[in-house]
Amino acid sequence: MLLDGAADLLLGGSCAGCARPGRSLCRACAALLPAEPRPAWPDPVPPGLAPPWTAGEYDGVVRALLLAHKEHRVLALRRPLAGLLADAVAGLLGDTGRGPVVLVPVPSRPGVARARGHDPTTAVTTLAARLLRSGGADVVPRSLLRSRRGVADQAGLGAADRAANLAGSMRCRPGALRRLAATRPRAWFVVCDDVLTTGATAREAQRALESAGLAVAGVATVAATRRRSTGVSARSPETGPA
Repeated sequence: MLLDGAADLLLGGSCAGCARPGRSLCRACAALLPAEPRPAWPDPVPPGLAPPWTAGEYDGVVRALLLAHKEHRVLALRRPLAGLLADAVAGLLGDTGRGPVVLVPVPSRPGVARARGHDPTTAVTTLAARLLRSGGADVVPRSLLRSRRGVADQAGLGAADRAANLAGSMRCRPGALRRLAATRPRAWFVVCDDVLTTGATAREAQRALESAGLAVAGVATVAATRRRSTGVSARSPETGPA
């Protein structure tokens, strides 16, 4: 991360939040990042969706950071974004965070990560797990899911169309499951993504994990759109780890 920041300065970088010349995230914009994770139920809620938590609104500085990291490969932003995702995971898990936890990034559509030159969600999830481990949590990241070809871009689709577009689109990777079972036979699983909108993507990832017999504790995201309800309780499931 220090090398990324130095490169930004040498190459004439600017803050992703306010465009001020210098580091990718200036101190003033860093101070605007959310500090209190919270439940982020979409409205309407996809049937059966596990409790979703987010670090903050998909707006302002957070939105600017996510777009700069994902679309423009500003890698120095990975650390602050991972910190936000780690906060959402910690808020979701509460006391259950003391047990084994596996963070599962939502997979990109085939070819998208290659076109971008990186996989932003996986990278942020991996670093978020590292940050949580540094605080004493038993957390590891694992890319357990893959997305089939033929899934359309979700931009512009409503809740029903997103759900239909994604239905059955994800599945667990058998090899990754076998390796995980050898090291963590019992764990909580958390679906991780950058932004929660209608909840369709998170629900499909949850379905794929549960179809393999894994207990999904909930969903954690860096941000959530404002189309959501806060009137639903966000409890961890009553069943134990798988």
